[in-house]
Amino acid sequence: MLKKLGFDFSHFRGDLFGGITAGIVALPLALAFGLQSGMGAAAGLYGAIFISFFAALFGGTNTQISGPTAPMTAVSMVVIAGIVAANNGNLEQALPAILMVFLLAGLIQVGLGFMKVGQYIRYIPYPVVSGFMTGIGVIILITQILPMLGYYAKEDTAYVDSFKPQAEEVMLERILKEEAGEGILVLEDFQETIKRAGAITPDMIQDEAKALAGGSASGVIGALKVLPTALRNINWIDLILGLLTIFIIYGFKRITKAVPSTLVALLAVTLGAFLILGRGGYRTIGEIPSGFPVPYLDIFTGFDLSIIIPFLPYAISLALLGVIDSLLTSIVADNLTKTKHNPDRELFGQGVGNSIAALFGGIPGAGATIRTVVNIESGGKTRLSGMIAGLLLLTILLVLGPLASQIPAAVLAGILVTVGIGVMDYKGLRAIPQMPNPEVVVMFLVIILTVFVGLVEAVAVGMILASLLFMKKISDVVEDRTQTAPLKEFSREVTWSDEGDTLEKYGEQVYIKHLDGPLFFGFASRFQDMVKALPDIKVVVMRMDKVPYIDQSGLYAMEDAVQDLQALDINVAFVGLHGQPEDMLKRASLIPGLVDEKHCFDSFEDCLAWLEKALKEAN
Repeated sequence: MLKKLGFDFSHFRGDLFGGITAGIVALPLALAFGLQSGMGAAAGLYGAIFISFFAALFGGTNTQISGPTAPMTAVSMVVIAGIVAANNGNLEQALPAILMVFLLAGLIQVGLGFMKVGQYIRYIPYPVVSGFMTGIGVIILITQILPMLGYYAKEDTAYVDSFKPQAEEVMLERILKEEAGEGILVLEDFQETIKRAGAITPDMIQDEAKALAGGSASGVIGALKVLPTALRNINWIDLILGLLTIFIIYGFKRITKAVPSTLVALLAVTLGAFLILGRGGYRTIGEIPSGFPVPYLDIFTGFDLSIIIPFLPYAISLALLGVIDSLLTSIVADNLTKTKHNPDRELFGQGVGNSIAALFGGIPGAGATIRTVVNIESGGKTRLSGMIAGLLLLTILLVLGPLASQIPAAVLAGILVTVGIGVMDYKGLRAIPQMPNPEVVVMFLVIILTVFVGLVEAVAVGMILASLLFMKKISDVVEDRTQTAPLKEFSREVTWSDEGDTLEKYGEQVYIKHLDGPLFFGFASRFQDMVKALPDIKVVVMRMDKVPYIDQSGLYAMEDAVQDLQALDINVAFVGLHGQPEDMLKRASLIPGLVDEKHCFDSFEDCLAWLEKALKEAN
């Protein structure tokens, strides 16, 4: 059974060291991503444990180490914030719906694996990927400014108090909606409204105001909006801890890369803060349960479908983003190990991992490039390494959970700042001076939309715009390579070798249209314009030898062109029609409906014999 799953214990020593090293690297990142997501550090650790183990067990990349990543966490953060806001700022109440969205994302990935879509990921345009990754980096940097400064909107009394009038309005509106749903919102029952409103306590208003304040300060725009307030209320201890973390991460790499610098920074700053400041003076990451994670069954019983439906696009976005993130990492692993991954199996494994992580309250993840590279460089060769990494994280959770709860939140903010800096696509940014202007526009548009609008919108708009630009470019290329000229002007263009001295014989009685490239909707209108521009002639020969593909629009353009030519008593012949274009023309009855099969020739030599006869008859 183990052999069937692809296990090879002959490399166990390397897999052991690779898995342990990758797990150590993953620990601080998992905690940081969990805290950034809004679900808490424990959720990041749960995600890392289950995704790492099960994605390795069922995946298609032997050396892949999976877990929460920056892009996946950025999307998760949006999902979590939105559903929490829809649940009156109560995370516990929103949790079933949040985890259901994560579960759906995993199941979508499983479905994509069965549908074998992994092979198509390589067709995503580079400017879209580059802009998206850079945008993710900017999001992480901006959203970590507040925790780096030690500012938390929910704890700022003055800021929270400014939301109390709005909180009262929200709570009253909620009462009215409840009564409308119960059918008691009528004049004679207005006393019930007064009674319920009177039951609202100052503490309830305070809690609602805190939720509104937290929601207002979340995300990129929220962080920028409260930044001036945060700068006036800096917690200098948190700021120093965060800056020390960043300094150690970058500085320790100059000394050695044998030990992960993020882990060194995590341990050193946490220990220093505890010894110097004790348990006070700084904010910790919060309690991390020390027992084995238990399934969160409320995911199936405690959620409202109406709350989930608006977030279904985000489930799809998470799934697709995880697919891209994982398969790009798989390509990196292939290049390092000189192996070839199975993309569809990898999608299945990632989907299983994310689904199980959601059941246990973990945030979603994907293949992680840095952790995968560390695994390979440390000796990892088979999927056992990824499973060992997950088991190591589980052991740390079971043994060191209470100690991990004392990690300063500013330390994880510092780690995330370095992650944000590292995730940006500097290769793409440096290449901007050499990139075509349309691609630069796509890249910057994706960055702006990613940061200020939404990740789903950014990818969708980027893909659409990149596709349109690509079609325009291909259309221009095909037009440049498609030659339409009277025979007597062949001397001004490159004739095809088999056309011989046809020029001298037939002057301007014949047009030969050289079609070189696909005939598709991006070229259809230009094709028709070119045909309409033909002068007074008797025969048009369509050279189809170099046409590999015709789509439906190209087919209709060809059909209209043939009909227009025949309406002018111009004969049409095809030369070199083969493969998919021939099938398309026959299925549409263009052949033999408009052009008889006897006017379709395998070679120009065969066409030439008919051409001589046709011209004699025409004259």
